[in-house]
Amino acid sequence: MARNVLVDAGFVVALLSSRDNHHQWAVTQASNLPPPWSTCEAVLSEAYHLLGDRGAPSLGALLHRRALIISFDLAENIEPVTKLMEKYSGVPMSLADACLVRMTERLADAIFLTTDEDFRIYRRHNRQVIPCLTPK
Repeated sequence: MARNVLVDAGFVVALLSSRDNHHQWAVTQASNLPPPWSTCEAVLSEAYHLLGDRGAPSLGALLHRRALIISFDLAENIEPVTKLMEKYSGVPMSLADACLVRMTERLADAIFLTTDEDFRIYRRHNRQVIPCLTPK
């Protein structure tokens, strides 16, 4: 089992919103790879925006009980993050996506839960496939 489970906004929204197309997939992954899950502040910003007022309390609860933890400092990683965004500008790559790719480079034995197919395109350390799980 992976020691570091990373999540993006798509996974968080799918987990917390029963109306999301990938809700059941996210629930299954959450039980197979239980918290704590690591993420970055940019992901939280996206997730809060996508969930809106109805989902904000549930997201806040994940943070308060430390099921979802912020384990990335953008200030310490600004150069590699901006290089990733430049490299994948044609996709395009968001700040949250670049932070998550950088996190996979820095965390040992990471697995990444995402609903975003772009992570099949992105590479860590220039050529390595990002170890991620996505809905079928």
